[in-house]
Amino acid sequence: MDRVALADFLRRRREAIQPAEVGLPDGVRRRTAGLRREEVAQLTGMSVDYYGRLEQARSTQPSPQMLRALARALRLSDDETAHLYRLAGHAVPDRTGPSTHVRPALLFVLDQMRDAAAFVCSDTYLVLAQNDVARLLMGDLVSDDTSFRASLAWQWFTDPAARTNVPLERCGEHSQITVADLRMAWARRRGDADMTELIDNLLAHSAEFAQLWERHEVAARRLQQKSFVTKVGPITLDCEVLATDHNQTLVVLTPPAGSTALDDLRLLRVVGQQAVDQR
Repeated sequence: MDRVALADFLRRRREAIQPAEVGLPDGVRRRTAGLRREEVAQLTGMSVDYYGRLEQARSTQPSPQMLRALARALRLSDDETAHLYRLAGHAVPDRTGPSTHVRPALLFVLDQMRDAAAFVCSDTYLVLAQNDVARLLMGDLVSDDTSFRASLAWQWFTDPAARTNVPLERCGEHSQITVADLRMAWARRRGDADMTELIDNLLAHSAEFAQLWERHEVAARRLQQKSFVTKVGPITLDCEVLATDHNQTLVVLTPPAGSTALDDLRLLRVVGQQAVDQR
């Protein structure tokens, strides 16, 4: 790890980003170029103290998860991201494949959503990017691992822990929707190695998935409701799934009109920020 070079690179990239590019107000009295340190900390979910130590070349080695958050917050290109990983002493993640790159425009949209959870998902159910609200609702789901084991579908059908934040009465419906959507994606990408590997492993390891797969039900994910068990209690949100290119979807979870979900989400943000500040 080259602490001095890493600190310099982060500072220069921070100073090159304008607040409006990441959905932050410009402010009328900015004494520093680009973003403030506390704004980068806010965008990445790390403490201001830790980010400050990164720029002062006094920090411990940042984890790959932290580097991924920094690359997203600072709008780094693929080459810049690879450079960031090398300076931090980590292997550069393999970014090959058509479904893992999220366009900057989509990242900008995610950052604009303050009172909604949003994430970008591939058709093999890899979460490629998520905003802060989605992270608070569902945990940090973005991973450098792009194998089938990182797929939300794989985790849902093989790991009971993946269902802990979903009410029990909603689990069956979620399973049916997921399999019907995967059926459509599988037909669209027949012969694709990643999709085939995911489906073959699900059929081999999940009786529930195999049973639903045999029904041959087909339905794309559309507007529905999703419920979550959170630190501030259960929250039910409207779920809108918007197709993009490159076999990706933008999933947006918004408070239903007339519900208390908006207040609940704002309270969850406060609780999440307090947890970050206490690190």
